[in-house]
Amino acid sequence: MGHLIPLIELARKLLDLHTNLTITFIIPDDGLPTKPQKSLLHSFPAINSIFLPPSINEPLPDSKIETRIVLSVIRSIPSLLAALHDLNRSTRLSAFVADLFGSHTFHAVKGLGIPLYLFFTSSAMVLSFSFYLSELDESCACEYRDLPEPVKVPGCVPVRGSDLPDPVQDRESQAYRGSVEMCKQFGSAEGILVNTFLDLEPGTFKSFGMGNSPPVYPVGPLIRTGSATESGGECLKWLDKQPDRSVLFISFGSGGTLSRQQLNELAAGLEMSRQRFLLVAKSPNDEIKNAAYFTGADDEIKMDDHSEYVSADFLERTKERGYVISQWAPQIEVLSHVAVGGFVTHCGWNSTLESIVQGVPLIAWPLFAEQRMNAVLLSEGLKVAIRVRENENGVVEREQISELARRLMEGEEGEELRKRMRGFKDAAAKALSQYGSSTRALANVAGKWIGLE
Repeated sequence: MGHLIPLIELARKLLDLHTNLTITFIIPDDGLPTKPQKSLLHSFPAINSIFLPPSINEPLPDSKIETRIVLSVIRSIPSLLAALHDLNRSTRLSAFVADLFGSHTFHAVKGLGIPLYLFFTSSAMVLSFSFYLSELDESCACEYRDLPEPVKVPGCVPVRGSDLPDPVQDRESQAYRGSVEMCKQFGSAEGILVNTFLDLEPGTFKSFGMGNSPPVYPVGPLIRTGSATESGGECLKWLDKQPDRSVLFISFGSGGTLSRQQLNELAAGLEMSRQRFLLVAKSPNDEIKNAAYFTGADDEIKMDDHSEYVSADFLERTKERGYVISQWAPQIEVLSHVAVGGFVTHCGWNSTLESIVQGVPLIAWPLFAEQRMNAVLLSEGLKVAIRVRENENGVVEREQISELARRLMEGEEGEELRKRMRGFKDAAAKALSQYGSSTRALANVAGKWIGLE
């Protein structure tokens, strides 16, 4: 869902620019529940969709998220080609736009003579690292986390090896080799659309022009315009009663989960901070930090009873200044609410862009995938976030949580972050305006597809 949402927003923007375009989504079976995906797509009748059948191969392995997605894409290639052949009989296929994990299909689709494009759903910084990974792979002998100096990704703030994306942290793993091969495929694209905007990462876009990468088009920020449902309305009513910019919003996205110990530390830290808060609590998992990713956490919004894992004593002691909601909150509406003054985020790119569009400063708490790299961009590059630090056991302690909450919500540091974030909010709006950089970039690439350029 995290990749489908910006793809849908991209399609909507394209249809706004060129009403004669026909857009079809082709979605492989990746083991996720398809009901939420179908429901989301059906809410946009101008977009056609094809759901590919499950692979007849053995079930997907219980491994890293990225490995499972890539395997599902590779196994779906025969069905994908059949679907494209069927479409080609009834219409002229002007472009094949793949999600970043779909780059493994390029070698097969190329034979159909369709122009290949990539839609990159993370930051330009992560895209730059993707271009650089092959060179790093050849020049470095050790694990990246053991490098004595930060990695100098072209056009980006230096990144510690331990902050590089999860799939490259074990160079002996299938996930690592798959990532290297996937990133090599990016060069086969005729162009890459990236969900960011020029003024957010200008140095990175400048570096793209100096290298051998395909043309890169900044077309973001592409975020969903609303998410409220009846199940999340009560927290908005609670926010209506709070002072302006007084509430710290805490959510770790649709896939992120904390251990039971970490959830207890978070609760204790919030209580110690004496700040107003809105906490999205999920059932803890002591094994992995993305346990909710393949369970459809964002699909049917299954609300459970958080009293099973959030202390009743904590709820009682903080009831005058805190609100706890199970599993899910209408994040767009929450971040846009005048009562919200800060956001504790897992640094998923969709959530990051949503906070930028609303001008809400951050506490960066990355959990998995490329989120640590996003946290570096936010805290060290853009300087709109304070980043948490884990202890030797991988736990963010309550004292630090309390301190960071106060620094963000009360201190001069928080006000400076808020000021910088407001600047990026204005820049994002400008990029998406009628003659903004992202609107022009998307019009440019769309013009190529329909033969205007």
